[in-house]
This record gives sequence, structure tokens and C-alpha cells, in this order.
Amino acid sequence: MKDSVAEEHLYLGFSHQYRDSIVPLHTSISLFLLSYCDCKLFKIFLVPTDENVNDHFVTKNLLGDLEVHLISKCQLPAIVQSCCLPAVVVKDGTFCRAGLSVVLRHIIQKTYEADPSKKDVLELLGFKKTCLKACAEVSQWTRLCEISIPLAVERFLTASAEHCQTIPPDILQLERKLGEPVRVHNDDKIRRQKLQQQKAGAKAAVPVLGKEATGEGKAVETDEHPLPSLELSIAFSKLLVQEVPGAVNREAPRIRRTKTSDLPLLDHVFAEGLYFTLADIVLLPCIHQFLVSSKKQGKNLVNLPLISSWYQRVQEVPGVKKAAGKCNMELLQLPELVSAPGEELQDFSSVPDELEEENEDNNFIGGPRPTMTKLMENGIEAKFSAHPCPDWTLDWANLPSAVSPGGGKMSRDRALRKQQQLNNLAAAVAKLAKPGDVIVDFCSGGGHVGIVLAHMMPSCQVVLIENKELSLIRAKDRSDELCLSNIWFIQANLDYFNGNFNIGVALHACGVATDMVIEHCVKAQAAFVISPCCYGFIQNTVKFKYPRSHQFKEILSYKEHMILCRFADQTAVQLPPERRLIGKQCMGLVDLDRAWAAEEHNYSVQVISMEPESCSPKNNMFVGIPA
Repeated sequence: MKDSVAEEHLYLGFSHQYRDSIVPLHTSISLFLLSYCDCKLFKIFLVPTDENVNDHFVTKNLLGDLEVHLISKCQLPAIVQSCCLPAVVVKDGTFCRAGLSVVLRHIIQKTYEADPSKKDVLELLGFKKTCLKACAEVSQWTRLCEISIPLAVERFLTASAEHCQTIPPDILQLERKLGEPVRVHNDDKIRRQKLQQQKAGAKAAVPVLGKEATGEGKAVETDEHPLPSLELSIAFSKLLVQEVPGAVNREAPRIRRTKTSDLPLLDHVFAEGLYFTLADIVLLPCIHQFLVSSKKQGKNLVNLPLISSWYQRVQEVPGVKKAAGKCNMELLQLPELVSAPGEELQDFSSVPDELEEENEDNNFIGGPRPTMTKLMENGIEAKFSAHPCPDWTLDWANLPSAVSPGGGKMSRDRALRKQQQLNNLAAAVAKLAKPGDVIVDFCSGGGHVGIVLAHMMPSCQVVLIENKELSLIRAKDRSDELCLSNIWFIQANLDYFNGNFNIGVALHACGVATDMVIEHCVKAQAAFVISPCCYGFIQNTVKFKYPRSHQFKEILSYKEHMILCRFADQTAVQLPPERRLIGKQCMGLVDLDRAWAAEEHNYSVQVISMEPESCSPKNNMFVGIPA
């Protein structure tokens, strides 16, 4: 094991204790992962919402063998006070990771870095290490695991008897997800193996792992676990580092000739498919509390056969029962919950996918002209304000190399265009900023905007917020080279930042991210300077519906607005000039809708074209100032 691992502080929220868990459930989930990974790399602090709580506020056995300290909100590091918990920060540092998925993924990575023999821990991140990596605003699956189910279970636990008679919709949504076909890497090969097994009429062979799954699993024939036997064999052979029986045998000719569309689908073994991942770690404490509470209320869980099977299967994963024991989670034996035979299962087709109806028709036919004409007939056209300082530029030649985007691996031409883009944003921010202001660079990437602002405005505090860890680490390295003392780095989704600030900035915030940034600025009554990007990725989400403004909603349908968004991406330099012009007009209309939506919150907003316009195909820029 590596010894030179810097101590990091992990801050977890505490509202109250409920049976064998800590609420919020994000804290119970974090403690369960630490126990599963046997990770002692973090100094752990519980942050109670009630300032009067004393050192004995929580039962010791809920914390396992972890040493936990109590800290009040006012004692938190300033950077952590700007974030939702859980959060991790290097001791006395300026780099913070916030939000459940980001923190859990970091715990896994640090555990593996400290002890590379723990490959099973690293495998929790899934194929290409992407498990729960997408932010909850754009990924329905991340939102379900990270936000919806923990909150639904917390509400269920605290609801009165008359209000918890029905199963929460988010739990039903998970049941439906577990019933969907599995798509995994190289699934064609696995599906052919399944077809060959079905043709051979093989009985299900299920690895029995024993009470604590010591690694001596053996396959037995049983009628208690019907198909999917092949999926189970593959899943548990990976956990036990065994070969899948028969996996090396070449398929029969008739199997190889079978069309992919005719192959049997794969069934779920774990939450994300065939393999045990971080998603299972997140869901287990939540589903466990839901099942325990349901059992105490005498509820019959016949409506949740897949969740019940999943819950039992997860207990057989090596290390899960041990971790649960450390956290005092008394896992239920599912035979106690099996319903009486003959009862009908609920029809899950009545449980809609989130946003399914709104976004089901994304294949738009036809061009933008009818929509643009419809807007023109109502007196709406794309309009751009004059650039307030088109010739303003930083003295790039005399700036340190770490400030310039050309200091990286960019080509010369791209670095020049990036400098031109930064000139536009820096000029607008310079006109708005005053000493002592907090400036937030949302979707900061490698820190091109934030580092320029921190260098040119040393009297302002600059905060970089970015979901991608490697990009933020590169920005931190550049900042350290410049010895900047007025800059923070927060790896988090936008929703996990709740600090006060005066100006919000974003260069090429992708799709809905632009609207998320505007929303954050409006809530904080902060000015904003934003350059949008990736209009084609805009679509209705849980929080955002399009069109945004009252004026556009009265004229355009969602589908018509989406047509504008799709054609707003048609501005690449290689396209014909007329097509680029239409794309620019569509960009202007989409951004006019956004500007008017902000003005409904007492903002004055200008939509400006960056100078020179050749600096980027996506050259629109908002400047919004609260009244």
C-alpha cells in the first residue's frame, strides 16, 4: 500500500438518526462505501443541521470502525460552506469535491491509488469508469440513483401512516428499469452464448457464495433461481475472478449465423446490468430502509419482484454483508418478504419514464423557415446589441504563459481564437466587477476564463466549477504555477454549488447548462456573462421546459422550438454561407428567448456577437444585469 497519500477531509451532513441509518441517506451511503472499501484515508466530519447536537447525538455502532468528528456549519472551511454535502477537501486546500456521485467516485479512486491490489473497488466505476459520472441534470439514471430515490425513501420514512400506503413512484421507476433489457459492451457475444444455452436446454447454474462469499463459489442447480443463469454466471464469475463455464467454447454454426436482432435479450443481475457497480452501493442503503419500513408496516411487496430479487442478489456480493455489519445494517432475508402466490403484479407500463412523453419525438422533419416565419409574423426576429468594446484585448504577449490558453496543447490557430473569445468575456466582466466581488466560472473546463479573471482582478475571488476532474486538476496546476491566491476549484454539478456570488461567467456552456447557469445567477441576483454552445443538445428536463419565455411560449410549441435549436448548430465554417446565416439567426432566436426569460426576473439582458465573429461558430454572448 502507498504511504504518501495526503489527508483529505470528508464532510457529511447529519439531520437525524432513523433506526439503523443516518439521514440524509447520502451520509449513510457514503459511510457504507467507506466500510465496503475498508477506506481509512479520510478524516470524517459530521455536520449537524441542529447546532445544539452534542457529541453523543448518534449511536456509535452506526459508524462502524470509522473515527468521526463533530463540526458545526460555521466551522466548515469557506469553500465547503459554498457547497452541498457530502464534500471532500484537501486539508487547508482550495480544491473541493461536492455532491454524492463525485465524492463516492473520488473515494473509490483514492482507495485504489492507495492500494492497487483492490481492483474490485475500482471495478465499481464500471465500463470505462463512467458509472454515475454524467450529471443528474442530463442523465435520468444518475438523477434516479443520486437524488430521486434517496429523497423518496427519506419522505417515505418520515411520512404519516396514511401518507405512506403507496409505493413511491421513484421506487416503481427503479422496478421498471430493472425489467428493461441490458446493453453491455460485447453483448452480442454474450447473447449468442445465451441462445446456445437456451438451445441446449441448460438448467440455470447459480453460484452460491456462502454467508460471506469467501471466493469459493460453486455452481448448483436449483429451482429457486430461474433464468437468467448465464447472466448470473457472468456477473458472479467476474466478482470471484473465475472463468465463465463454457464461455471459451465456440458457438455452433447456426448460432453464429443468427441475426443480432433475433438474439435473446440480456436480463438485469445488478442495477446497471450484469456487473456490480457503484449504483448498487448507492441504492442498497436506500432500498434497505424502504424494505425495513415496509415490513414493519406489514406491506406486501408483491409489486416489486425485481427489486426484491436484486436486494437478495446484492447480499451475496463479496464484502457487502461485512460492510453492512459494520454499519449495523441488518439485511433482510427476502423469503420473509415473498408474497402469497396467485396475487397479480402491478402493470408497470402505467409508470411513465421521466420526460418520456415530452421528449419522445426528437426526429424533427423539415427546416426552420416555417418556425422563423411564424415568429416574424408576430414581430419577433433575432436581434443583437452593439458590442460595448469590440477592440478591447488583453496584452497576451506580456502575460505569463500559464495564463494564456496557448500554453497548453492547442494549435496556434485555435489558441488565437480562444484568446479572442476570452477578450470578449474578460472585457464584459471587467466593466461589471468591483473589488471584493465573487466571480464564478461555471463549466470552467481547464480554467481558461477563470484563470484569466483571477490574474487580471486580484481583488476579486474567482471560483471555478467543473464536473470533469481532470480538467479541473489541469486548471489547479496552472493556478499553482501562477501562485494565485484568489481562486477556488470545485468539482461538482452546478446544483451542488449554493454559495453567494456577484458575477457568473460561462464560456460555451453546453446545451441546457447555459440555462442552469442563468438560473443560478438569477437566484443569487448576480450579473452574468455567458456564451452558449451545443444548441442541438437542448431538450426539456426535470427543471427546464422550452420555450423559456412567456412571449415564445405563446407562439411556439416545444417541437417548433427544438427545430430552432437543431438548426442553431448549423454554423460550422465548412457549411455554405446561406446555411450558416440561417444557423446564426436560429442561435439569435433561441438566445432571445433565454434573454426574455431572464428579463421576466427583472434583468436587463443584451445578446451580443463576439468580436471578431470568426473567433467561434458559437459566437453569441449574453450580458445580464439585475435591476
